[in-house]
Amino acid sequence: MLQRLSIRDFVIVDRLELEFADGFGALTGETGAGKSILLGALGLALGERADASVVRGGRDKADIVAEFDLPPGAALAAWLAEQELDADEGLLILRRVVDAGGRSRSWINGTPATLAQLRSLGQWLADIHGQHAHHALLRAETQRDLLDTHAGATGLAAEVAAHWREWQRLAGLRQAAERDTAASARERELLGWQLKELEELAFDADQWREINAEHGRLAHAADLVGGVGEVLDGLGDGERAVRAALGHCASRLGAMTAIDPALAEVRDLLDAAAIQADEALHALRRYRDRLDLDPARLAEIERRIGAVMDVARKHRVAAEELPALVADWRARLDALEASADPARLAAAEEAARAAFEAAAARLTEARRAAAAALSAEITGAMQSLAMAGGKFEAALIAGEPSAHGRETVEFQVAANQGQTLRALAKVASGGELSRIGLAIQVMTSRDSATPTLIFDEVDVGIGGRVAEIVGQSLHRLGRDRQVLCVTHLPQVAARADWQWQIAKETRDNQTLSAVTPLAGSTRVEEIARMLGGVEITDTTRRHAAEMLASPGSM
Repeated sequence: MLQRLSIRDFVIVDRLELEFADGFGALTGETGAGKSILLGALGLALGERADASVVRGGRDKADIVAEFDLPPGAALAAWLAEQELDADEGLLILRRVVDAGGRSRSWINGTPATLAQLRSLGQWLADIHGQHAHHALLRAETQRDLLDTHAGATGLAAEVAAHWREWQRLAGLRQAAERDTAASARERELLGWQLKELEELAFDADQWREINAEHGRLAHAADLVGGVGEVLDGLGDGERAVRAALGHCASRLGAMTAIDPALAEVRDLLDAAAIQADEALHALRRYRDRLDLDPARLAEIERRIGAVMDVARKHRVAAEELPALVADWRARLDALEASADPARLAAAEEAARAAFEAAAARLTEARRAAAAALSAEITGAMQSLAMAGGKFEAALIAGEPSAHGRETVEFQVAANQGQTLRALAKVASGGELSRIGLAIQVMTSRDSATPTLIFDEVDVGIGGRVAEIVGQSLHRLGRDRQVLCVTHLPQVAARADWQWQIAKETRDNQTLSAVTPLAGSTRVEEIARMLGGVEITDTTRRHAAEMLASPGSM
């Protein structure tokens, strides 16, 4: 659950450090005091988009830190491991900074994170129902997703979508094969001829390097022979050879060393030089013996190099790229040959269609069972929401197969007894939509695995006994989860396990938002204020105290 929220310079908040309790908590206060701003800050920490407008006037940046308990579950642990993120001591600390230029940075447990990572993590931590959630319920995709979640079939829905995509892919290949048979045959023929040409060339990268080196040696063999002969003459075979001179000098120094031993070191150096000269002579003679003046071999190699270069130029690639070209052509030819068999493609398409139909049938059954249960639950809730005799149905309407299965999901409502069920999107009364939408959100929130549920003024448009019932529903929901609700209704706030008052105050000529935890008389005073009237009387206070003292209140 959410443990702490730290907010710095966010909209009209200068500095807040908030610690949250479990159960059902109500955030109340005058309109514009900043109740929804607190939830906006939390949403920012959970990855919602932001711009420079969230930074308090005159400040460089807004800084929000949210601290959550680590929810149990192997899926979240696997996700954290995959993202290389640690959960220190069972905590998840999310930080978001937005500067005055609108740039944003994010961290998870001190590690820089992307906005997508924050959003992904946020799905496990909190579920936010905003002020316009009722209107979101009018969208077909929202209704379908809610029903699939209620059915525990989100994974099956994803499987159906995957089978659908594969079916459509294979159908497209089969249709293309039937449509483009002649063009495909021409391309296969061309690729086959090109591959045959390259295979006959028998190009080998290692061999290519070897023949280029050999060509270099053969092409310059005459120069090498002349140069080696010249060096041999100067070193040991000529009249003034270096080797003979070294031997003579070493012998002369040897005689002189008998007179002066100090010359022994110089003599040893000359002896060593003579040995090195002998080794050089032997090496050069062996090299000269191996040199091959073979015009026929040189011509053969040049023909081979020319053939390779002709093919490479023809296909506008370097010679070294010919093996990769062969691999590409072979892969393309394999694909064309596969697509050239419409019967085989039709069989694969039929198998994919059958897999889709099987998964879609399982999804339909799961939806049908969940729809019956959800319809009964929402219909029951409507009876206590001043809609006696009303009826709700999560209808499954058969249609053409799609990525979402073989049916569409439509929430239908009859607000009063005797009325015909109509699509929820056609319910005229805003008050009815608010009540039905709230019932749907409360019921489907039970299916969510997230430990924190947040309702931001979703009780707009209701009041009286209906508001009291909504408060009781949220209180029951708070027994299993942490529930936060921004509300203007005293009947809802009175059912909360704890309550905060958010108010505006002026400090240093600035309007800022302040949060005050309420208990005892201060909570009575706030509930009395919410009950209405310019002046709070003792009667109003007694009424507020009675509301707080009733069963289900704190």
